[in-house]
Amino acid sequence: MAKIVECVPNFSEGRDKEKIERIVDEVRKVKGVKLLDYSSDADHNRTVVTFVGDVEGVSMAAFNMTKKACEIIDMRTHTGGHPRMGAMDVIPFIPVREVTMEECIEIAKAVGKRIGEELGVPVYLYEEAATRPERKNLADVRKGQYEGFFEKIKNPEWKPDFGPSEMNEKSGCTAVGARVPLVAFNVNLNTPNLEIADKIAKTVRFIGGGLRFVKAMGVKLEDRNITQVSMNLVNYEKTAIYRAFEMVKMEAKRFGVEVVGSEIVGLVPMKALVDSLEYYLQLENFSIEQVLEHRIAE
Repeated sequence: MAKIVECVPNFSEGRDKEKIERIVDEVRKVKGVKLLDYSSDADHNRTVVTFVGDVEGVSMAAFNMTKKACEIIDMRTHTGGHPRMGAMDVIPFIPVREVTMEECIEIAKAVGKRIGEELGVPVYLYEEAATRPERKNLADVRKGQYEGFFEKIKNPEWKPDFGPSEMNEKSGCTAVGARVPLVAFNVNLNTPNLEIADKIAKTVRFIGGGLRFVKAMGVKLEDRNITQVSMNLVNYEKTAIYRAFEMVKMEAKRFGVEVVGSEIVGLVPMKALVDSLEYYLQLENFSIEQVLEHRIAE
């Protein structure tokens, strides 16, 4: 069986469709790579892309996307609701089939080195590829965001793993890593009060004493005049979607706020949905083997 690697780059443009297409086109051009999904959010001003392929193809597509993003995105004028530190903000590599995490770490190092040397962009390795414990968590790496990195990068403890030791004004810096699959899950609230969404996010996320494998923040959806608890479930098997959803609902009641919808950004493993299906329908003795598409794909 062929080796398959997944890559889920996030770049800092979610409003200009022409720019988005030019960046995503870099994936379509690479042989041995299949573009699975991409979604943009104007409030976050961010696009999430998912593609899979062999090691060589995925590595090339990730670099080419980064090069194009650095050409056409100017971080000096970028605004948006999602934390960010660079034009190509983050590039995770994920093992899918016949590929180990160790191999994905080597891919991350090779792509990160090339970005640093050829594009002049500071690169930080994170998650399983991290060179220091304090760089494992992406939120810790990105703390301060683009604006704060001009000073942060001067600290010897935050010397980049690759590339120049000074901030690239136009393109910022980039995090490259290797990780397990995660679920990007957002819950919308019927309030325009961002302070409420922030308080709920702080309660739900692990760092605030909440669910172990949840990262969360509050976001204002300006076009709908509501707010959102935006979450990453970094281990959906140990913290299921339904647990995060129910905790947001419970905390929202404290403020007299209701959930008005939710969304999954990008692709999601089938098991993550089946777990929630079992919970809400109270299914007994249900197995993923009963899912028609799963059996067909075997």
